Amino acid sequence: MNHFPVFLALEGRRVLVAGGGDAAIAKLRLLLKTTARLTVVAEDPAPEIQSWAAEGRLALIPRAQEPGDALCCVIAYAAHEDAAKDAVSLRLSAADGALVNVVDDLANSQFITPAIVDRDPVTIAIGTEGAAPVLARKIKAELEERLPARLGLLARVGKGFRKMAEALPMGAARRRFWAAYYDHAGPRAADQGEEAVGEALASLLAEHLQADERPGHVDLVGAGPGDPELLTLKARKALHEADVVIHDRLVPPAILELARREATIIEAGKTGFGPSMAQADIDALIVEHGLNGAHVVRLKGGDPAVFGRLDEEIEALDRAGLSWAVIPGITAASASVAAIGQSLTKRGRNGAVRFLTGHDVKGFADQDWRALARPGEVAAIYMGKRAARWMQGRLMMHGAAPETPVTVVENASRPEQRIVAATLATLPDALNGVDGPALLLHGLAPRAAQAALADREIAL
Repeated sequence: MNHFPVFLALEGRRVLVAGGGDAAIAKLRLLLKTTARLTVVAEDPAPEIQSWAAEGRLALIPRAQEPGDALCCVIAYAAHEDAAKDAVSLRLSAADGALVNVVDDLANSQFITPAIVDRDPVTIAIGTEGAAPVLARKIKAELEERLPARLGLLARVGKGFRKMAEALPMGAARRRFWAAYYDHAGPRAADQGEEAVGEALASLLAEHLQADERPGHVDLVGAGPGDPELLTLKARKALHEADVVIHDRLVPPAILELARREATIIEAGKTGFGPSMAQADIDALIVEHGLNGAHVVRLKGGDPAVFGRLDEEIEALDRAGLSWAVIPGITAASASVAAIGQSLTKRGRNGAVRFLTGHDVKGFADQDWRALARPGEVAAIYMGKRAARWMQGRLMMHGAAPETPVTVVENASRPEQRIVAATLATLPDALNGVDGPALLLHGLAPRAAQAALADREIAL
């Protein structure tokens, strides 16, 4: 990030625009929305600029820029649309101590003006470091369509109530109040005008001040296989609202970035056959924050209902009397078969699929290996890397063909995803160098590899 985004205080401060043509007019239309003291220096100012000066909206100096014109200016624009004149303006304004933007000249500008969505006092600035201004305008247009015109009204009325809202306890209670205002009470009243919005806000505040301190709530959320774009809309909403996020080690930083900046982020991870936080301690941690009134998101890689200890966590929440909801996620098996272009079930091949975990060796040993060894059977094996050789022996001992396809999908859906096509006979060796989370697809080969094998058999 070469340009650090800030919102600059301009009230009562000087801003200089050097130039009197179309580029200057475009900048002035934006600057006239601010409370800055505007000065334009131009030898031949456009009629529109002269009109603004006559209305007292800016000061106009009808000549070329001279030393001292930008003194005490916080920012200045060189907007002559002439490289030589803009170079002079850049030198003079910088010498006077102003930060200078040369219109349409990123290399010589000391700051850039972003695309802006204006819902005063709500302002959204969109920048692309000058790399893609058309993209910035596209994003601006999409946001303009999505944000209601009365958003500024809600913000202005809300600002007037901030002091009174301090009567609510800091933290979750105060956030619940503001969420109820901006999500429900405010928008409902906005069509009736500012007075109605104020009345709705006063009524809502009284309601929240009288309410008993509410216990927290826990969302048990599936983070999916790792690609942030595979996170459900409901999961994103929960992350946005969470006071506390308790996550496992399979959740990547890109998904954690979607949580509120003020949220407390806690790693409570487990590593297969490695250092782990005990499940009882995780349960206690979730309950502790819930009883303190927080909105807790327990964020699990994949789907919390697939080898995610969901039942144990729900039982702990029920014992504590806390409300909870399950938000499903895309499990690794679904992401893995998508990566290899296959289906978990297929007419004429298999009408059922098994989900197994190699982490629980006792449960793994109790599987019906004879049934799984039959041709056409499919299984998605989670956390199976360390148990691969043992699994190979069990399957082959029960009649599985050594050439049975087994595909290893490492880091499914992530940029570092890797697919290793193997057979039951070659599986242990195929796992050499597979360090990330991996899922084994017994009975499935990548579609491309399967097609190549079929072509080879026809040629033979």
